[in-house]
Amino acid sequence: MKSTKITETALRDAHQSLLATRMRTRDMIPIAEELDKVGYFSIEAWGGATFDTCIRYLNEDPWERLKRLKEKIKTTPIQMLVRGQNLVGYKHYPDDIVQKFIEKSYTNGVDVFRVFDALNDVRNMEMCIKTAKKQGAHVQGTLSYTTSPVHTLDNFIDLAKELEALECDSIAIKDMAGLISPVDIHKLVTRLKEETDLLINLHCHCTSGMTPISYYAACQAGVDILDTAISPLSWGTSQPPTESIVAALTESEYDTGLDLKRLNKIKKYFDGIREKYISLLDPIAEKIDTDVLVYQIPGGMLSNLVSQLKEQNALDRYQDVLDEMPRVRKDMGYPPLVTPTSQIVGIQAVMNVLNGERYKIVSNEVKDYMRGYYGTPPAPVNPRISKKIIGNEKPINYRPADTLKPEFDKYRQMGEEEGIIKKEEDILTLALYPAVGGTFLRGEAKEEELKSSKKIAIEEGEIGIPTEYSVEVDGDIFDVKIMPTGYMNTGEAGQNEQLANIDGGVHSTIQGVVVKIKVNSGDTVKAGETIAIVEAMKMENDIITETDGTVEEIFINEGDTIKVGDMLMVIK
Repeated sequence: MKSTKITETALRDAHQSLLATRMRTRDMIPIAEELDKVGYFSIEAWGGATFDTCIRYLNEDPWERLKRLKEKIKTTPIQMLVRGQNLVGYKHYPDDIVQKFIEKSYTNGVDVFRVFDALNDVRNMEMCIKTAKKQGAHVQGTLSYTTSPVHTLDNFIDLAKELEALECDSIAIKDMAGLISPVDIHKLVTRLKEETDLLINLHCHCTSGMTPISYYAACQAGVDILDTAISPLSWGTSQPPTESIVAALTESEYDTGLDLKRLNKIKKYFDGIREKYISLLDPIAEKIDTDVLVYQIPGGMLSNLVSQLKEQNALDRYQDVLDEMPRVRKDMGYPPLVTPTSQIVGIQAVMNVLNGERYKIVSNEVKDYMRGYYGTPPAPVNPRISKKIIGNEKPINYRPADTLKPEFDKYRQMGEEEGIIKKEEDILTLALYPAVGGTFLRGEAKEEELKSSKKIAIEEGEIGIPTEYSVEVDGDIFDVKIMPTGYMNTGEAGQNEQLANIDGGVHSTIQGVVVKIKVNSGDTVKAGETIAIVEAMKMENDIITETDGTVEEIFINEGDTIKVGDMLMVIK
């Protein structure tokens, strides 16, 4: 009898998909030993967006999370998701950073590395795979699954053979949007079992509603491992429930052998976790949405997209953004929508909708994508759109990381000079996220408030009085925002003047953090020149002046948080 193995995602992808990756380490540790007793193939507990979220929102050291979990999880392998040459960031890093990161991840507790590339470009996975193999870790090469006019069954089989040639131990089929049908997964797993000698792991989200049926079809085709999430953190944009899959396969030839009573104890713990974080659980991310078959938005992205639109005060444009995403994806050569391409495509769709003109504003990441700095797109990009974004510049045809200079020693020196390096892992934190990581290492980060669902949420408004309320009417909760008139939203930039109508004023069209100011007072600028860079929704966006003139006054500083409509500077 063939036993199907289970990878539990509760400590990584499940809460990334449903709770915007906000589960704290202190809520993981108490259940870690129980998870270790279950008999899972692995417990996914690190990587993906967890690293970023720890330092950006939770004021936690992600390396300490990994070490503390390893102290409790002694038998079951700990698994991480690594974005190939992107590691846990949104751009390619030099080979020395990649090597050192994989080495430190292994020594701190990662046993299984699931390595993927958003474009399925094996060149971008190779360094991670070779380094992890050298450590003695189990390496899963990944097929980022999607559907498009250029993605075929033969393409995925060829990719799997390339990964096998790199000595991967297993193949993960990463269906991040829950797109794969029972028929298609049966064909794919059957071919993989026939044409490779590797274990096959299926990872799907439940967004479309097809996934449990596809899981059973995969079992019939010979799949070895299934990814599931303990039931309180399952369904919707997360994975199928662990208990349900275990029960469904019990006494079949695919029986997992896992104990439902032990899983029930874990389930009760996560019932409490779900209640604790309920304010972060958006109904859009929790429900089945067959529109995903059109939009292809992956699980982790959907909850974050809702959150990002809320930040931009633009949740009413949600459907417009969904409609725009397939158009942007086609323009960019049908990339699979998985980090970072999901963010690149999704945020460009947001920009296109909110600015009223397609590609009027593009992130630096979109520019780099068009230049080939993320790898080779599955299909040619739209030449008209490419010309609008990068002009006549020709995309590169070599491995994007080939020209990246080593940076580990540079960040070591930078961090030591500032006195913020206590261990080698801190150097990597700084190298991966120079701005956010630096803030964290300096001790300037603050833990994001976790609002209780049992209390009325009141946020302090920018002019010193509450402007946002949750109001209960006959049992229904309504979010109400009171907007002041005559004053701009001043954010954290410290502006208290009534500046909305000043001649020559440059206003922010997005909410984010000022990472770079490119001009000084008195500088002469020309229309189209970048005057500042704002990180919004994890992407860097150039703020462009639309007129020639002289910079008379600057109202922002680097590190300031700005809101839509904030006055940034005056150019006359």
